[in-house]
This record gives sequence, structure tokens and C-alpha cells, in this order.
Amino acid sequence: MSHATTPAGDAVHGRRRIAPGYVPDERTAPAPWDDDGVRIAGIEVVVTAPDGVNLVVVRVRTTVDGLVGLGCATFTQRALAVATALETYLAPLVTGRSVHDITDLWHTANLSGYWRGGPVLHSALAGLDLALWDIKGKLAGQPVWQLLGGRVRTVADAYAHASGRDVEELADQIEDCVEAGYRYVRCQVTVPGTSTYGAAQQDRRHTSWDPDAYVRFLPGVVETLVARYGDRVRFLHDVHERLAPRDAIRLLRALEPYDLLFVEDPVAPEDLGWLAEVRRSTTVPIAFGELLSSMRDYVDIVGPRLVDYVRCHVSALGGITPAWRLAGLAELHGVRTAWHGPRDVSPVGHAANLAMDIASPAFGIHEHFEFSDAAREIFPGTPVSVDGAIAPSDAPGLGVDLDDTRAREYPPVSPSVNWHYSRVRRRDGAVQRP
Repeated sequence: MSHATTPAGDAVHGRRRIAPGYVPDERTAPAPWDDDGVRIAGIEVVVTAPDGVNLVVVRVRTTVDGLVGLGCATFTQRALAVATALETYLAPLVTGRSVHDITDLWHTANLSGYWRGGPVLHSALAGLDLALWDIKGKLAGQPVWQLLGGRVRTVADAYAHASGRDVEELADQIEDCVEAGYRYVRCQVTVPGTSTYGAAQQDRRHTSWDPDAYVRFLPGVVETLVARYGDRVRFLHDVHERLAPRDAIRLLRALEPYDLLFVEDPVAPEDLGWLAEVRRSTTVPIAFGELLSSMRDYVDIVGPRLVDYVRCHVSALGGITPAWRLAGLAELHGVRTAWHGPRDVSPVGHAANLAMDIASPAFGIHEHFEFSDAAREIFPGTPVSVDGAIAPSDAPGLGVDLDDTRAREYPPVSPSVNWHYSRVRRRDGAVQRP
């Protein structure tokens, strides 16, 4: 039996090609505009842990001697994955591009992997993004908050963290916060016999979690604190997603008499569909969003005003470029910002949060972590609080530097230190969400 012949390359295994085959091209696609200015010369990643958690910091070098930018790419639970994403994928993609093309570079990098989003990619993007904003400020001789439109306030009110294995130990920490000038304090206390988020265990044998005991126990603690401190302190509390939606509603209703600034993450992101019912069921202000990494999710909760505060981890969202748009969305809908700012946000990330706090009318409160002396030596310019508030730096860019020599003295800690998120179980043995 004879077969028709085709020119070489026109058939593959007997099937006719209808389009040319894909030819890989390793060259970086240039921008469709000319720019002979400052360009990205390379990216370096530093992972350091002065306070026991891995901080991922990005240094973007430029074609101008001595001009570098610093960004925070901290996703401490997957720090080394973020470092790999930066060094292997983003650095080759953006090297040679103009440092001024922040928005275009953000979208180019976001689309380069085809599948979008996720905290690893977005944290890597955030490191690049913040570093480019830092560079733009240094080139302009202005702090980043000036580039965002200038200040709308002189300082950002902040809240501190207090915790205790019982009410008295918690009260001792609150006193320390009050003496330091704080008027807003987040309070976490151990539920007897359980492993409770944000507070030390009363006994190392207590490794399980009892949601019902927590819902019964916490309102009495808050009542005691409010009676003791009156108008001197306004309290916050973080549920940290550990309740089913119906239990969250029970707790929030019980807390209504105590005028809390907000209760954070009363439900998990997996229960996002319940948020509307939770909102309708209580007058307690709700802060939400620490674990969200998609602007789409924020649109769905800010647009219908399901929350009072957005608690975005700016690195997980992708940096200042998307977070500043989120601040604008929040402003339009009467929602406030309370950017995520514990010790697993580097001082560079805290400076980025502060820049947006100072420039955004949507600002609500700044979560502040008082870094150790070692961390402040590694990061000169680390934001510090005075009388419970933080004033912005006038230094160009984000105002924070990095001492590589000191950073190397605190190498990354083992990834296993973060596995405690999956160690807590309910009394029946089921894994408890963080």
C-alpha cells in the first residue's frame, strides 16, 4: 500500500502540522519602549533569622554604582522556596530592565509562570516590587510615602501584643505596653488545659485544642480586662481561624459589650462563604485576610463590606503595587487597613507598611513588632514606636538598610520550627486549622 509523501518537517508521525512548532527562546523580552536610564543589574537574596524566624530580604542591584534597593519577600514557612523563585525565575526575567517600570515588571513576572498567584510567587514578587519602590525613592530623593501622594497623617497609631498563661500574666504584659505608651493592645490568653494560639501552654502536655472551652472562657477574660483598664486601653483579639462559623458567631456576640477594636480572623479562609452571615450576626468589628493572597478574594469581601479591616500580609499579596490598590479599594468602601506586621515581616516590610499607613486615608491601625537589638543592627533604620505610635522616616526610599556581615551571624533556622501549625489537634485527634 502506498502513502503520499510530504516535505520533511511537514508531518509528524503521519499527522500534518497546521502551525510551526514551538521554538524555545531564552532571551528576555524587552519592553516595547526605549529607556536608556537605570537598569536592574542583578538580584541577591538574604535569609536571616535574628529573632528566631526566617526573614527573606531581596537586594536589587542597579547599573548605577552604589544604588541598590531592598525588599521584603518573607514567607517564613517556605522561605527557601521563595529564595529559589527569586534566584532561578525572577532574576533572569528582569535583569536588564529599567528600574522605573515597576507596574509592568510586576505584571510581567506574575504572568511569566502561566499559573498565577500563590504566596511563594507573590512573596518573591513582593521582594522585587518593594526593592524597586525603594530605588525609585532614592533616585527621587524622597521617601516612598511621598511617592504615594504624600502624608495624610503625622504618625501611625500602633498596637502591641500581650499574652499570658493566665489572666494575671496577661495583665502584667498589658502593663508593660501601657507604660510604653500603647493605647491599643492585642490580648491572647491560654485556655486552661489546651494549646492556645498566641499564648504559651500552661503545661507542655497540653497539645490539643477545645473550641467550645475557648468560646466559654474568653469573654470572661475580656470582661476582667475591660473592668481593670477602662478607657486607658482598647483591646484586640485574634481567633486565628480556629472556630467553625457558628462558634465564631457565638463568640462575637458574647464579646459585643466590650468595645473591642476588632476581632481578627474569626473564621478560616476556607469558610469565606460564611463571612456574610458572620457579619450580619454581630456588631463586633471584624479584621480578616491574613491568609489571603489574591486580590480577587479581597474584592469579594471589601466590595460588599463584609469586614471592617483588611489584614493583608503585603508580601503574600505581591508588594506595594497591589497593596496600594487594595488600600484604594478599601477607602472607597469605608474599610480600613491593618497590614499584617508580626515578627515574620522583616523591618523592610514594616517600613513598606508604614509608608502606606502614612499616605492612605483608609489607614486603621499599624501592627508593630519591637525587634531585638540584633535585628535593628542588621537592619539600620528599623521602625520604632514612641508613645504607641510610629513616625515615618524622611530618608529616601523605604529608609531601611541591611548589614550583610551581621545578617550572616544569624543563619536561617530549620523549616521544622514552623511545623507547629499542623501539630495542634482537637480532642478527637483531628488536625486543627491554625
